[in-house]
Amino acid sequence: MSNQTVLDINDKPKGSQLITLSLQHMFAMFGSTILVPTLTGLSPAIALLTSGIATLFFLLITRFQVPAYLGSSFAFIAPILVATKAAGGPGGAMIGAMAVGIVYGIVSLLIWKTGYKWILRILPPIVVAPVIMVIGLALAGTAVDMAMNETLDNGTKVYHASYFVIALITLAAAIIVNNFVKGVVSTMPILIGLIVGYIAALISDQIAGTSFINFTAVTEAAWIASPDFLIPGIDYDFKVTSTLLLAMVPIVIVTISEHIGHQLVLGKVVHRNFIKSPGLHRSLLGDGFGTLISSLIGGPPKTTYGENIGVLVLTRVFSVWVIGGAAVFAVLLSFSGKLMALVSTIPTPVLGGVSILLFGIIASSGLRMLVENKIDFDHSRNLVIASVILILGIGGGKLLWENAFGIKGYDFAIEGMALAAIVGVLLNIILPGKAQPDLELLADEKKEQQLNKN
Repeated sequence: MSNQTVLDINDKPKGSQLITLSLQHMFAMFGSTILVPTLTGLSPAIALLTSGIATLFFLLITRFQVPAYLGSSFAFIAPILVATKAAGGPGGAMIGAMAVGIVYGIVSLLIWKTGYKWILRILPPIVVAPVIMVIGLALAGTAVDMAMNETLDNGTKVYHASYFVIALITLAAAIIVNNFVKGVVSTMPILIGLIVGYIAALISDQIAGTSFINFTAVTEAAWIASPDFLIPGIDYDFKVTSTLLLAMVPIVIVTISEHIGHQLVLGKVVHRNFIKSPGLHRSLLGDGFGTLISSLIGGPPKTTYGENIGVLVLTRVFSVWVIGGAAVFAVLLSFSGKLMALVSTIPTPVLGGVSILLFGIIASSGLRMLVENKIDFDHSRNLVIASVILILGIGGGKLLWENAFGIKGYDFAIEGMALAAIVGVLLNIILPGKAQPDLELLADEKKEQQLNKN
């Protein structure tokens, strides 16, 4: 154990310390966890509930060896919107998310039996990085629209300078926290941005006479209330279609790579090799099972969180007891009717302000992956793969086969980032030459080989 470590993975804090540390960790995840459902029309309460449940299952599946918290995945924002529109309701997104969880399970089984190197060959940085960029850039219009425009009941969009001012205040707060604030608060730019933007909207309502916030829902809400569950076969028809599957499943190309990256970084922080023990297959299965459980009751797909790693780095508290405590508090908080009603009153421009930063960071993360792995764009293979992925994904490419397979009325469609991801994988397999490997994984492998020799 490092001399800097305050609490190692299996160390149990004392009662009051456990409560304080767990609450601190939960609030670091809170803003991002509720932002995804807020942007996609799902229930923030269910998202919070399922993040807690998924985290507890993740800890169990990884044998309480990996101090990771599972929150709502931003990679699935656009796919959720597509699946919801295609099915005429959020049930479509839940069916797609169930399929995602099952795919995670299949991949984790294959990794358990055959090792993980094959998946790195299928998903090298030249494929994953441009797809990550597409995820952020494809949502750019949504973020800016929320930041500037009011959408009327008839669908007409009306520009308001007051919207943009509130969005810029929100954005500024998030940027300041992210760049200039120290300590645990620096891991909460989304949450702090939402709070500052909300306060700014309240002040605007009082001084300028705007009408950003209506507290009627909060006053009418009960202190304790059950989240709005979405149960298959009860709240929506369980009808699996290719449109739903193709909207959601291809995104695992990104989220699996993201998961591997998080496990590598997390392992370096806590001085463990999680790829080897408890094994990538276990942590990936934990992610997938969390997503499956979440989708069965109406929550968005789950993923390990960078915010979680940030808190671990700053506090040096690696205890799975603290992670578990944060999960329990998330479950309890999801039943707070007043708090969840308050979340529903967050003004659209406030969401737009944090989304500008968040979606931009997602896109920039893809760019950073290209730089860190020293991808050579003088190599025509790399140039072609990245170019095709970016244009198909951002341009909204669509492959439509009407009356597919001779079935009248059955349309087979795949579009946007899902199409871009699939085409990217195929190009990587088909084009001559060898993809550049992930340098971080390569360095870890060489280091381990050297240690074994010694």
